[in-house]
Amino acid sequence: MIPSPYLLYLGAATDPLSVKTSRGVADWRRELCVGERRLPGCAVTTGLENLTYAAAVERGAQTLILGEANAGGVLSDTSAREAIAALTAGLHVASGLHDRLASHPQIRQSAERVGRSLFDVREPPAGLPIGTGLPRAGRRLLTVGTDCSVGKMYTSLALEREMRRRGMRADFRATGQTGILIAGSGVPIDAVVADFVAGAAEWISPARHDGGWDIIEGQGSLFHPSFAGVSLGLLHGSQPDALVLCHEPGRAHLRGLPGRALPGLQECLAANLEAARLTNPNVVAVGVALNTARLERSAGMRVCKETSAAIGLPCEDPMAIGVASLIDRLLECFPESRRTSNTGR
Repeated sequence: MIPSPYLLYLGAATDPLSVKTSRGVADWRRELCVGERRLPGCAVTTGLENLTYAAAVERGAQTLILGEANAGGVLSDTSAREAIAALTAGLHVASGLHDRLASHPQIRQSAERVGRSLFDVREPPAGLPIGTGLPRAGRRLLTVGTDCSVGKMYTSLALEREMRRRGMRADFRATGQTGILIAGSGVPIDAVVADFVAGAAEWISPARHDGGWDIIEGQGSLFHPSFAGVSLGLLHGSQPDALVLCHEPGRAHLRGLPGRALPGLQECLAANLEAARLTNPNVVAVGVALNTARLERSAGMRVCKETSAAIGLPCEDPMAIGVASLIDRLLECFPESRRTSNTGR
């Protein structure tokens, strides 16, 4: 386990999506955070107090979380220097980047010198199996998306919270670095060797016999040329009984690919259902989750209503409205789930 409380690193970020890891931890585990670390030029915030490393240690911080999420997962020279400064101040350092902390000699030597630990969250567990596609007991819901960073993790966590509020057994299964930091466990699915992605999804959501649900965090999009492979592996390995499609209205193009438009919701949902049927022919779609954070509240609610009418499924913004109608639809499709109570796996 990564020692808490945390100090969340934002660096000099100007794009909110580039610090989605820090923002996610702040939104879902704020009680574990003492502040944030912003450098000159930083234009985003989690709403926490900006602290020096010394001040954070004085307030009890144990670990600096390098909450960056850049293309390729590269540790910048600036962030490497900041990691060393945090270690020197007495903090452990955790990172979800593909670029491992332990692979940087100066960072590793600094940690050894001061007796602090490095946590590379994007290190997959050893011994992951290949996928089998064999049916297994239990119910699983997978969030899928029209693009990257459209709210699949937030939707998954909101679904788990609402299901538990209703007395249902439900467990969030993290597949990305932010989700793992929030849940305390999981598999960084985009760091798994391609042949083992489906097996990793099976491993993270094994058979369960308590009538409960595994809510599996989706990654990427079947329509994103860079990341469709991991999305497909998750669809096959999760063997989902239910899908929730996530989307950000008004996004101009696929993330990182100017000029390439997002797919239509109907088109995207149909493709995900077709791919999922390879391992679960009975998969159903139960709703759409929209990220309307860039819209005024009234406009966001209007878009949700229009989308629901067009798709024929419940549509909500999990953060602005909630996910009650999505769970209502889930229970219509799987009425036996009403009889469970949240006593854990």
